[in-house]
Amino acid sequence: MIAPLAKFLDWSAVQALTLMIPAEADNPRLDEAVKFLKRPDFATAESQRAKVEFRGPVDFHFPTPRPCNFTENNLVHGRFYRCGKRWQERGVVILLHGSGDFLTYNFRFPLIARRCNRAGLNAAALVAPYHFQRRPRQVRGLLGYSDYLQFAEATAQAIAEIHAFSGWLEGNGCPAMALWGYSLGAWYAGLAACHDARLAAVVLGAPCARMNPWLEQRAVRPRIRRRLQRVRAACDALNLTALNLTTTQPVIPAQNILLIEGTYDLLCPKEDIEDLWQSWGQTDIWRLPTGHVTICCGIVPGSAQRILHWLSPRLHNFAMAGKTHECPR
Repeated sequence: MIAPLAKFLDWSAVQALTLMIPAEADNPRLDEAVKFLKRPDFATAESQRAKVEFRGPVDFHFPTPRPCNFTENNLVHGRFYRCGKRWQERGVVILLHGSGDFLTYNFRFPLIARRCNRAGLNAAALVAPYHFQRRPRQVRGLLGYSDYLQFAEATAQAIAEIHAFSGWLEGNGCPAMALWGYSLGAWYAGLAACHDARLAAVVLGAPCARMNPWLEQRAVRPRIRRRLQRVRAACDALNLTALNLTTTQPVIPAQNILLIEGTYDLLCPKEDIEDLWQSWGQTDIWRLPTGHVTICCGIVPGSAQRILHWLSPRLHNFAMAGKTHECPR
């Protein structure tokens, strides 16, 4: 893709997002968020198996293992695309959408799921906390988070939900599971990969490797830019916690991790992803001449099929290692 076009799409996305930002909260609860994120139980692979209930052939829901004060957000919604009648014998690709990416969840993920099914794999998609039908009406904010503490709690909730759903899949006999996420979903997948060794592989498309004030840096609105210094200080504090992927280590092998970097990404800078690549032992990485929007919206031709070709042998090898009781690493 031509660099000016990729950058323009990212810049336009930033300006559109600034129009949805309400007045800054009087109490952002940053100190409480940092304390919460440093707790040993912030993210753990130990969670109860999800009690999944289906409302049809595809749609399902289950109670979140980490409930909050909002009823709507305490019910996890998702979709499961089975691969034939003997789906329990097949690997599963869990798809995780980006921030507010309604189009990807409802239109792009079903297409990816069909590709997975044709390749002999199941596919599932989870709705992130405070997104879509899980977003309470009384909660304001760009992504449904009122302050830093609620953002931190939503992150812990998302990781616990991924673990719980993985437990349900494992309990049904699925031999291997992989995470495939974009933007916020990629970040959740990265955090999960640092705690759950049951994962066969993870694909991180344009992940947020660490917190950075990308919105305030790119915004043209003076009110938003005036927040830059305060938000930068908040990001520095949050980067001393588990939210900073570059300071944590995955519990799955580096060769089973794929990073997708956009050379012209204005939201998740390539420098941050390069740091993540180095700190995680130089995993597989695709450096694409695109921006954030083009990666997350699937504008890169053939990318989904290429990712599936990367994932399939890793899921197969993990499943075969499990059958022979060998360590899949």
